[in-house]
Amino acid sequence: MYLGHFALKEAPFSITPDTDFFYAHEGAQASLNTLLIALRSGEGFIKVVGELGCGKTVLCRQLLRLLHDEFVTAYIPNPDMGPDDLIMAVVHELGIAAPTPLSRHRVHEALREALIGHATRGKRVLVCIDEAQAIPLRSIESLRLLSNLETEKRKLIQLVLLGQPDLDTTLERPEIRQLLQRITFSEYLGPMHPSRVPGYLAHRLRCAALSEDTDTEVFEPAAARLIAQYSRGTPRLVNVLAHKCLMLAFGEGGHRITTRHVHLCARDTPAIEPLPSWWRRLWPQRAAPRTRRRGVEDSFGAERP
Repeated sequence: MYLGHFALKEAPFSITPDTDFFYAHEGAQASLNTLLIALRSGEGFIKVVGELGCGKTVLCRQLLRLLHDEFVTAYIPNPDMGPDDLIMAVVHELGIAAPTPLSRHRVHEALREALIGHATRGKRVLVCIDEAQAIPLRSIESLRLLSNLETEKRKLIQLVLLGQPDLDTTLERPEIRQLLQRITFSEYLGPMHPSRVPGYLAHRLRCAALSEDTDTEVFEPAAARLIAQYSRGTPRLVNVLAHKCLMLAFGEGGHRITTRHVHLCARDTPAIEPLPSWWRRLWPQRAAPRTRRRGVEDSFGAERP
């Protein structure tokens, strides 16, 4: 790997959500601020819809990290399950012992007693459900019933739903309009503004650096802007391109990422759409050669027949 070559302690552009690398660009920070204010105000249901690869999961984990001392928290990463299983997942994540013999009524009673106990001790309970667009319709009613758990003063449990745009389509269905009416705050998380991508790249390199002396000006300004164009500001695609560029530069023995590296890596990445023809007309000297399609591995010096 290229870690030693660039004086890094860990891979800076992993697509695994890691709050140590959280970058508070305008959209992410605005969503986080709204969530913090709404939850601390006692709101019961909050929704965050984000495009694919725009950082919903890392936003969720950053939220849980910030609220760890104030709330008892639970995180459901895959809610594609039936109503009873979904409630059992919440019970398990909150550390509540499942009653025996097991029954729906007993589980709900155990959950209610635990929530009242937390409220008595001054602790709020937060459940974050990621990939919420995958919740089956028959299970959404279970979430609505959870929101009914309250005292005269406040909700006993607060829920945050995070999902792709399909979540909005699901919530608009007439049979679950009661849940939609209970969502008091709704946020949208989109791609980064292109101007933020160079800062994002430098931020992640700083977070992964071995020391303060590590050179984090690895991406030439033009290369960083080109990554922003190819990725359309989607953090996951930025990470994929940046990681492959570091691999390519390492294979060549270099320490700077140029537009040539970005073009080659973009052409080797199926999820990246080609730049529009007007871009090549305006800046023909920056366009990648189109005579043959090269894989990133070719530039590593691999033998080719």
